[in-house]
Amino acid sequence: MKELIGTGVALVTPFNQDGSVDYNGLENLVNYSIEGGVEYLVLLGTTAESATLTKEEKKEVVATIKKVNNGRVPMVLGIGGNNTAEIIKEYAETDLSDYVAILTVSPYYNKPSQEGIYQHYKAIAESTDAKIILYNVPGRTGSNIAPETTVRLANEFKNIVAIKEASPDFLQSTNIIRLNTREDFIVLSGDDEYALPMTLAGGKGVISVMGQGLPEIFTDMIRKGLNKEVDAAYDSHYKLVEITHAIFEEGNPVGIKAVLAKKGVCQPYVRLPLVQATDNLTAKIADLLNQF
Repeated sequence: MKELIGTGVALVTPFNQDGSVDYNGLENLVNYSIEGGVEYLVLLGTTAESATLTKEEKKEVVATIKKVNNGRVPMVLGIGGNNTAEIIKEYAETDLSDYVAILTVSPYYNKPSQEGIYQHYKAIAESTDAKIILYNVPGRTGSNIAPETTVRLANEFKNIVAIKEASPDFLQSTNIIRLNTREDFIVLSGDDEYALPMTLAGGKGVISVMGQGLPEIFTDMIRKGLNKEVDAAYDSHYKLVEITHAIFEEGNPVGIKAVLAKKGVCQPYVRLPLVQATDNLTAKIADLLNQF
């Protein structure tokens, strides 16, 4: 899965002030990200506020991104949830031919045991030939995919090809890398703060939020990390630290939309229950962007 090495970006869904989808902004975002050097695009992840999109909006968002991308970079589609049977049905009803992989989050709210998480992904993997990226984000789901469960899934199902690991415990990521014996299984950072350290520890890159805001410097940092150009990569990492922290202060994608608005890519609006970045955060982000 060489297509997943480097920087993928979890695209936001731009909105107009009235709450409708801003398709012109979405076109700008796709072009801005690709021209900035990202290796692939992730559609309808949590950063896309996909929980607030209707089925028709999701279809139109996907169609717009596919049209603008026009085959320039690979695409990953987000399909996940906490109803295993419903996810399997969605896989079966969706044309997956345009995607190199499907990103599917660990079940949220239910708080399954490790065996429950394993059986959830086992059922999905056995239902499809599509390549699957596990997504572990305990801060959002309320449960954690243990490294041993990740490695078990990787060893038993060849179409489970990667994990987007966003545990706040950095040692968890390194334990997956250490315990994994499958050479073609990829560990990706799901946390921009740890993207470079995880890459240097043996990961293969990141599915990023910040990468769509400052794509040139972010993608260059990850490429340097993959090439083990440690000092040069950390120069970029330290430049990005403050703004990376800032974009998550009031929730995701509130902060990154403020960045994109300042960059002239799209507007800063989000949908309830999220609210637009405060004046203080907007000013802070504007100051930080002046450093680039």
